[in-house]
Amino acid sequence: MTNSQNIKKLVGLATLTALVVGLQFLSNYVSFGSVSITLALIPIAVGAVLYGPLAGLFLGAVMGAIVLAAPSTIAVFMPINLPLTILLCLVKTGVAGLAAGYVFKLFAYFAKKQNDVRKKKILFAAGIISAALVIPVINTGLFIVGAVLWFSEPFGGTFAGIVSAVLTINFVIEFSVSVVLSPALVTLVSVLTRQYDLGFQKEFKNFIFDDEEELDLEQASVNA
Repeated sequence: MTNSQNIKKLVGLATLTALVVGLQFLSNYVSFGSVSITLALIPIAVGAVLYGPLAGLFLGAVMGAIVLAAPSTIAVFMPINLPLTILLCLVKTGVAGLAAGYVFKLFAYFAKKQNDVRKKKILFAAGIISAALVIPVINTGLFIVGAVLWFSEPFGGTFAGIVSAVLTINFVIEFSVSVVLSPALVTLVSVLTRQYDLGFQKEFKNFIFDDEEELDLEQASVNA
């Protein structure tokens, strides 16, 4: 990758990082009862798809760092175990972003093997949607695992209530938002990769076609 491409990639990542920071700071103070709702998962998915798994890991870790500043984190988890609270916050969203990047790459791998343009686009869209949906699943799942391993005993009888709230409110809302916004995410990624050059992965050229290119490819397929 050239220096110019690296600079463009840094600009794109900086923009997504700013979105993650802003949305997560907002969500630190938006809650349903005792559960805060994460609003920064979509920019993480965008970064994981556009720039790859390591970008997803970075953006997820940034979100986790902002979660550490949430009033609920400071008041509830940090007094029990500060190092494990920091580890849990950074790892759960970091791993979720990393996984989202690899999920998209898996779909991209199979899409590259397709000769039919429509099948390529279907797999492309499915990869983006799957990447967006896997983030709340892993984010919530790792939180529950970490909470069970490290915080269930200190919380005592209130632990079941906290886990229940996370599973029934936090996860449902985060997953529903991802489901609703994922089709728009497909369109957003398509427009960005077609019209802008911000250091996106080269493999997008395998999926985004203009109408003329689609006709040419389909005609070549027929002639073959």
